[in-house]
Amino acid sequence: MGTERLKIGELAEKTGITKRTIDYYTNIGLLEAERSASNYRYYAPAMIERLHFIEQRKQQGLSLVDIQHELNITPHEEIDVQMLRVKMQNLEQDVTFILEQINKQDNKDIEKIKKNFSPESIALMQSLLLLIHN
Repeated sequence: MGTERLKIGELAEKTGITKRTIDYYTNIGLLEAERSASNYRYYAPAMIERLHFIEQRKQQGLSLVDIQHELNITPHEEIDVQMLRVKMQNLEQDVTFILEQINKQDNKDIEKIKKNFSPESIALMQSLLLLIHN
């Protein structure tokens, strides 16, 4: 691996913080880990200092979200919401395009198009349209 890397157990041992807590901090983005080919997490020695900083700030009454902001880390929830917004915009464009195409067809062609969609898909599109236009 070239530079020194720590497994989660070693990081827990050096900091006195449980593996479960380290795992949680990693999952919410407070700690950075590299994955090996065998899917083990390896931590840079700098994560020892980061863990001490996190624990110190928690003792001073800061929430994990506040600590994320101090460390300039975007919380995963915010990233997920941004991604969902982009996906919804793409869906809106797709549904609008499909509707434009359907509106250009005559009734016979519309029935052919509808046969290609499951009732669930049609219901989902109708629901999306209601959400988008409200």
